[in-house]
Amino acid sequence: MTNTGASALSEVLGHAADDRLLVLTSDQLGMCHASNVGVYESLRSGLATGASLMVPGPWAREAAYHYRGEAVGVHLTLNAELDCYRWRPITHAPSLLDGDGGFPRTVEDLWDHADLDEARRECRAQLERAILWGFDVTHISSHMGALQNRPEFFDVYLELAVDFDLPMRLEGAPAETTAGFPFRSLAADEGVLTVDHHRLERLAEPAALERSAMDLAPGVTELVVEPADDTPELRALCHGWGRRVEHRDLMCGNSELWADVDRGGVTLVSWREIRDAQRAAT
Repeated sequence: MTNTGASALSEVLGHAADDRLLVLTSDQLGMCHASNVGVYESLRSGLATGASLMVPGPWAREAAYHYRGEAVGVHLTLNAELDCYRWRPITHAPSLLDGDGGFPRTVEDLWDHADLDEARRECRAQLERAILWGFDVTHISSHMGALQNRPEFFDVYLELAVDFDLPMRLEGAPAETTAGFPFRSLAADEGVLTVDHHRLERLAEPAALERSAMDLAPGVTELVVEPADDTPELRALCHGWGRRVEHRDLMCGNSELWADVDRGGVTLVSWREIRDAQRAAT
């Protein structure tokens, strides 16, 4: 199967070519208890159609304990960007550690020092552990884009998508110019599906997310949020805690986002539907 344009995925999912479909993904499941609460609330009583699990996250086991079959993918993680809150590989992978004993804080540090075989084993182990925990994995994504934007790391990313027959989060076509290689075309050539348009601005303002939901292009767009409960734990571990709480309110409260989706004639879809369509074609 090839994803030849904005209409192709919509039609594969049973919709018209000019329909506007939206995947609303809650990221950072497993990062901390507050994130687990916010993500699951957004899935069970909010607008979210899926989530992404950070398997090395300190609270990933709690996320697995409370899983009830929701559409959850694996957020392949090779970085730990926070200053005082760290996570580390689940495999023996010395090249994936920085001086503090956690994953590197930046993708540049990762790219400069990571052994690709260790990165491959680590990412595969993260996927396998999620499956072992009972998750019906719907897709894969890459924390901080570490696996997307360098060709040798993208090979690892694509290999896992093919081996596990999973769709993958990729940025839109303009990002290929910045990366310098056609990652979307490479995925399509292997029959791996991705959304047509991906709008990811880390911890975006709620108003910007609402505008994005009202201004969707035809095809399938993914918007990513990072909802979390307002707790002392969350306030202590990251500077962006306030925005995460706002994302929870946006997804679960009486926000304009609900009305924007309804007024705009937007249809909510999930990564599980995309995964099932990909597997049906193989």
